[in-house]
Amino acid sequence: MERRNFLNMITAGLAVTQVKPAQSQTTGGNVFLEKPAAGKPHTGKVLAAIQPHSDDIPIYCGGTVAKLVEEGYTGYLIRATNDDMGDDVGEPGTIGENVLRNERETRAMARALGISKVFDLNYNNHRMSGISQPELQLRLIFLFRLLKVDTIFCYDPWGHDEENPDHYVLAQCVEAACWMAGREHDYPEHMAAGLQTHAVKEKYYYARRPEVNRVVDISGTVDKKVEANRMNRAKGPGGGHGTKLRKELAAKGQRLPLLDGDEVAAERAYIKEFMLDRNRQLGQQYGVGYAEAFHYIGTRPSRVDEYIRKNAVPLR
Repeated sequence: MERRNFLNMITAGLAVTQVKPAQSQTTGGNVFLEKPAAGKPHTGKVLAAIQPHSDDIPIYCGGTVAKLVEEGYTGYLIRATNDDMGDDVGEPGTIGENVLRNERETRAMARALGISKVFDLNYNNHRMSGISQPELQLRLIFLFRLLKVDTIFCYDPWGHDEENPDHYVLAQCVEAACWMAGREHDYPEHMAAGLQTHAVKEKYYYARRPEVNRVVDISGTVDKKVEANRMNRAKGPGGGHGTKLRKELAAKGQRLPLLDGDEVAAERAYIKEFMLDRNRQLGQQYGVGYAEAFHYIGTRPSRVDEYIRKNAVPLR
């Protein structure tokens, strides 16, 4: 995807995504509105934010990842490619320079979101349609078992209009690995090495045009999302757009008060006003400041569990 077309694309995508605001966090509507939780209700739980490229998590779900980390999750980031062929929004460089710059920026972005550790799988950018998918599934299963991942963020394996093969190949491998990681006959050597089966139960899928059934209020972590995107200079909106626009206007004898202050302030203001416009529009639909949209898949109590909850009595 060309990053210079990103803002136009996401604005159009928001317009065609038809979602109805939920009546509240817990009742009615076609979409569940997930609001910030007080305290640390998710202490002891683990999330994996999985992206093919360095800019996907900060753009699509950085606010929600930061929110869950604030609420007690331990967060890990898994980046599938090394971004060697990635768009060079910030400053031009060689393929080798792209790899190093994106590696450094990915770690800075992860720190901004409160993520504990980054795992780089180092596949070539735009080449994932030619890799061994069972190999990638195996690597993901290993990480899910090792880290005991409860919740993942990734591209929707069934999302619309994903022309980049890295997006849909990674997403389909993640979906398979979430299930297979819980099966004892898939790679039993892991158990011999001391790991245990561990299926991933909760999935926040993001996409260009997601099938939206959950919207997350990120008003409390929007500044962390801004900072995470500011760190992503080589591929994303942090590539100096605010200061560049300020210089262009100054050459015409103009200024935008929005971009006043030092370079950091100008970059943050530009990202929040323009790049996060879709998050602001979505938030307005649900009565919050900023929001992110997901195709969410979680666990539901089984018919047996529900029957036990309602009918079990103490032994006499």
